[in-house]
Amino acid sequence: MKKTTIVLIIFSFVLILSGCDGIGEEKQNDGVAPPLPSSSQAVAPDSPMTSAIQKADKIEVVHFHGVNQCFSCITVGKFALKTIQERFPKEYKKGIIVFRDINGELPENQDTVIKYQARGSSLFVNAITDEQENMQEDVRVWRLVNDEQAFMDYFEGKLKELLG
Repeated sequence: MKKTTIVLIIFSFVLILSGCDGIGEEKQNDGVAPPLPSSSQAVAPDSPMTSAIQKADKIEVVHFHGVNQCFSCITVGKFALKTIQERFPKEYKKGIIVFRDINGELPENQDTVIKYQARGSSLFVNAITDEQENMQEDVRVWRLVNDEQAFMDYFEGKLKELLG
């Protein structure tokens, strides 16, 4: 079986199992420290590596989803894009902040799914500094899907912090 087919099956399986229930809920700490990610791997929000990120030269916001999206999945992508377009119009126009909407079930997107290690519906922020990628999955956004203003305020603050 091709690597792309296997990744597609796994991504689809995770989407089906998640059903958007519990997305963004924090996992219990079992006392085992996770391995440190390499520079090209996703960094957990609130990890010590988050504070080490310097002013970003470019920010990629990547919304991963499947073919069928629930209300929360659609809303996270919609609010993220709206925040960028309305609160960072210059940066968006210049390509300093880029928004990508990725259907992780499509074969042509498998390299991106693998690069970000995306599992199911998710929102990643990749702060690129001196060509060094610093990918983070943002799980807090899922708690804000019912409050557009709170979502946009939170996400604007996060992007401003990364821009320095």
